[in-house]
Amino acid sequence: MEQSGNPIDAKSLAAAIDVELRNLPVQNTPNERTVRRKYSGQIKQASPEFVLEMARELFRTYGRRWIAYELIQAHKAAFRSLGEAELEEFGQGINSWGAVDAFARTLSGPAWLHGQASDELILKWARSGDLWWRRAALVSTVAWNVRSQGGPGDAPRTLAVCHLLVADHEDMVVKALSWALRELVIHDPDAVKVFLKEHEDVLASRVKYEVGNKLRTGLKNPR
Repeated sequence: MEQSGNPIDAKSLAAAIDVELRNLPVQNTPNERTVRRKYSGQIKQASPEFVLEMARELFRTYGRRWIAYELIQAHKAAFRSLGEAELEEFGQGINSWGAVDAFARTLSGPAWLHGQASDELILKWARSGDLWWRRAALVSTVAWNVRSQGGPGDAPRTLAVCHLLVADHEDMVVKALSWALRELVIHDPDAVKVFLKEHEDVLASRVKYEVGNKLRTGLKNPR
């Protein structure tokens, strides 16, 4: 890739992004996203390989996880080049609410929706001993059910993941289970009602409360 007529490598560009992010007068998501968008424009014509190399450098060397994810997502060819191995690579080290949701909403969920990840991969994550991968499996289902982002609705896939985690009472998993079911309500409320009834004895109270509210009122926590 060239910048101002001079060749530039992916590692150098990643380093430049990190410097610009560190020098922001106010460190917040909107300002950081403005920087990301600037560089997304600069690499618009870059190869998928270049973009993934740059994202890896940001992710591994500088800890810029969500910036790396968004650079991939914003570059259509780079995103379409993702396979299961790449998804698991970019998911390495997810260990917080924010990291998991950035990964699952930006990369793994959309990749699953577009046929770049198999049902088996997501179900493997749902069976993981690591609670963050279990949360990632649930949050990945959201891509199937958010209409504004192209989700057509998929009760079988969503509920297959939910069934595996119905009795998991880890707080981050419980919250993700509620989220997954609430997103499905708009497409198939009857399937969600059956699921709640079938698993009433083992579901966390938060799930029953929030999903029940969504079914009755359309809101998670009506006033």
